[in-house]
Amino acid sequence: MLQDSVPGIEDQLIDKSCSGYIGFDPTADSLHIGSLVQIIILMHFQKFGHRPIVLVGGATGMIGDPSGKSNERNLLSKKELDKNIKGIHNQLSKFLDFDSKKKNSAILCNNNDWFKDVNLIDFIRDIGKHITVNYMVAKESVKKRLSKESTVGMSFTEFTYQLIQAYDFFHLFSNNNCSIQMGGSDQWGNITSGVELIRKKTGEKAFALTCPLITKADGTKFGKTEDGNVWLDRTKTSPYKFYQYWLNISDDDAKKYIKIFTFYTHKEIENFIESHEEAPHTRVLQKLIAEFLTELVHSKEDLENSITASNILFGKSTSEDLGKLDEKTFLDIFDGVPNVTISKNDITKFPLVQDFLHNAGFLSSKSEISRALKQNSISINKEKIDDSYSISVKNLICDKYILAQRGKKYYFIITID
Repeated sequence: MLQDSVPGIEDQLIDKSCSGYIGFDPTADSLHIGSLVQIIILMHFQKFGHRPIVLVGGATGMIGDPSGKSNERNLLSKKELDKNIKGIHNQLSKFLDFDSKKKNSAILCNNNDWFKDVNLIDFIRDIGKHITVNYMVAKESVKKRLSKESTVGMSFTEFTYQLIQAYDFFHLFSNNNCSIQMGGSDQWGNITSGVELIRKKTGEKAFALTCPLITKADGTKFGKTEDGNVWLDRTKTSPYKFYQYWLNISDDDAKKYIKIFTFYTHKEIENFIESHEEAPHTRVLQKLIAEFLTELVHSKEDLENSITASNILFGKSTSEDLGKLDEKTFLDIFDGVPNVTISKNDITKFPLVQDFLHNAGFLSSKSEISRALKQNSISINKEKIDDSYSISVKNLICDKYILAQRGKKYYFIITID
């Protein structure tokens, strides 16, 4: 989980309890799994007796960090930022102890609390003079945007981001005894600017530590799906889809992610990888990661529901299992399955299953449905049926749906309106 650090940080962490921070940009009201590495680093940090400080950029969020970006970000309003900050704080409270009486209870800060009172002239005079333009331009994030290959350049607004983030570190160093800033490797330039500012302003030493940016073995972006980001908010990415994302990672990625996204010991991980290599088809690592993270990010109940949902999709389930699902999870499982809407009156009108399914458009003809029933290959809500079966409102899943199935793979959802 470690990429770069300044000399002396290991001794600093071993010698005493330290305070360290990671900043999160409030560009949305939820973090996504790209932020999980930083969250887990803060969890490790607190677990070993250090105080984690979470900085949410209420001020810097109005500017946008240019690191790793080829285009300038859209600026957010204060109302949007306040909503996003509240959402992020609620999420982080699941992972870090903010309320403990212990000395290393986590702290949440918003840099707008100090920047709203900063006078521009004072900032330029007291802070700006300590960091040269040469130093700032030499940073990789700036060089990329100023290169000939870049078509957008960099506005003065984004150029100042580095100096403002440096001031955040200086402020936390001076007011919260925060000696370490951590973050992704794309933040190295911004973080070391803070180390430099502290050295020049106080003559004291501060420390920097970064973790690698997570990549996927196939070259596609980590944390992205066809639907977009994999969010930590259940309303944006359901626990079931979250679980499925990890269950479907490649073997190469699983061997890497088990070391990053879980708290298993070195020896346990070695044993897990060995078991996986002996029987890759059982997907030992993927299941361990999916189970660990679904429970961590959501809950044990959500994990159990996600496992039930997966079993439903792959045929290892009963109608009782279907009845336990909420509507969102049910629709997530059968996303893309043919779906037809019919009237509730049709249940009374066509109670016999053959007539009901024909009316709903299941299979191509009534005779095909009849043959499938005789072959015992049709199921309603995961129960095998024959031509004597009658449909009733008691069959409805989530008071709204009937799941028809032929064989193992052909599903058909009938929505009752």
